[in-house]
Amino acid sequence: MSDSDLPGLPPSFVPDDFATFARIEAELMAAAKVLDGLSPAVSIFGSARSASDSWEYITAHKVGRLLAAANIPVITGGGPGVMGAANSGAAALGGDSVGLNIQLPMEQHANPHLTHQVEFRYFLTRKYFLTRYSFAFAIFPGGFGTMDELFELLVLYNTNRTERRPIVLVGSEYWADLLRWIMDFQGGAGYIDPEDLGALQVLDSPVDIVAALIGRDRMQAAREREAQLPE
Repeated sequence: MSDSDLPGLPPSFVPDDFATFARIEAELMAAAKVLDGLSPAVSIFGSARSASDSWEYITAHKVGRLLAAANIPVITGGGPGVMGAANSGAAALGGDSVGLNIQLPMEQHANPHLTHQVEFRYFLTRKYFLTRYSFAFAIFPGGFGTMDELFELLVLYNTNRTERRPIVLVGSEYWADLLRWIMDFQGGAGYIDPEDLGALQVLDSPVDIVAALIGRDRMQAAREREAQLPE
């Protein structure tokens, strides 16, 4: 079928696949050059719109500091809000602070706290790298992008496309209705099994979040080191 056979669609609706695939390959290779050799990291997802005085921003900053104190790189989507908070916390302690930014028509600009930065055109390549180098994930409140990242992880886990790694949902009040809907409606209809959410933990305090991500002993050592450093 040619473009002209598609009713009501402009001739440019179907892209040039060869050119698209070439751009995707170039994007993958460029990102790999920046991130190759990075130590196993923690990825932090969350809204670009969170204000600097919001609880999730303050929590993300503290989580970033604790991870840096444990010598663990922090990977985010590279934007402002929760992402900028986590990156600023990591950068404040001299840690690896990675931002995987994407070109959007509004609100997404790289935050100034990055030691490693990659720019993406495609969500599919960006999401690959948001999970490729990380052994654990913290999901803060956010919008469609954050939901997309969370559910992609759950799909990968529940189809055995990757090993199950710790996932922490940050903010028990924020996530309560979604989890209830998943269990009561999706689970009640038989579309998922109850154990499909078994890898998830829902936590609120930075100390508990980091302990769930990297282990309590490693978190405690990081906490002691972080307390000796300036805010």
